[in-house]
Amino acid sequence: MQEARGSVQSIDRAVAILRCFDARTPDLGISDLARATGLSTSTVHRLLLAMQENGLVRQTAHRRYAIGPLVVQLAHSGGIPAGLRDAALPVLRALRDDTGETAAVHELLPSGQRVVLDQVESHHQLRRTYTEFGLPVALPLGAPGKALLAFLPFERQQEVLKGPLERVQPATITDPEVLAEQFAAIRRRGYAMSRTERTPGICSVAAPVFGYSGEVAGCLSVSGPEMRMPVERMEEFGMRVAEGAWSVSELLGATPVARDRSTALAGGR
Repeated sequence: MQEARGSVQSIDRAVAILRCFDARTPDLGISDLARATGLSTSTVHRLLLAMQENGLVRQTAHRRYAIGPLVVQLAHSGGIPAGLRDAALPVLRALRDDTGETAAVHELLPSGQRVVLDQVESHHQLRRTYTEFGLPVALPLGAPGKALLAFLPFERQQEVLKGPLERVQPATITDPEVLAEQFAAIRRRGYAMSRTERTPGICSVAAPVFGYSGEVAGCLSVSGPEMRMPVERMEEFGMRVAEGAWSVSELLGATPVARDRSTALAGGR
């Protein structure tokens, strides 16, 4: 049992070392790693030797270390999703099968708009079918738009809420105070809802997907005809979509700490 605890501790420490490397610090010395992890230099040195033997790190010039070839090989092996769409598709299929409704993945664009990347359609004859793949859609239209905007930095939300906010359907919400209240509720419960706000007769729920930095990168949605989407059912679906969206976030490298930091910034804290 003592040996098992020691092995787990060594894994934890090795992971802590790997987390020190990023674009700003692609190579680090033993002293740098000891300061960053709180470990002694002798412990760091011992771990680095084992990690180097296994390809997790490699030694560079002047006794410094960088990410090793095994990490790069794993990243290019196909076992790790190449992007949001690849990471989301298995989850979309599960959501479609679980809810019976169309599931889709949406990506946030640098322009502050969103696009539909892909969908897994419902088997119902009467169903939601996306046709505007790759066409930019303004935030905060629909549940996907609200799910994205609610988790963007507070200043960006304020810019959008200052308008103009386009009314595309009679149910489209254009009151900035109402939207701000909805954004706060979305951050608390983890998903957004929309009832015929963008597309006639269609109701949807959506939850954010976070990237490795913790910033919102896109969202997943489930949508269907209004007749099959009472509020109670939407709330049930919302929780399932939020769970699925977080599983995609983890595949993209997101952590709870980074997500919570981003969420706090979105709330103006």
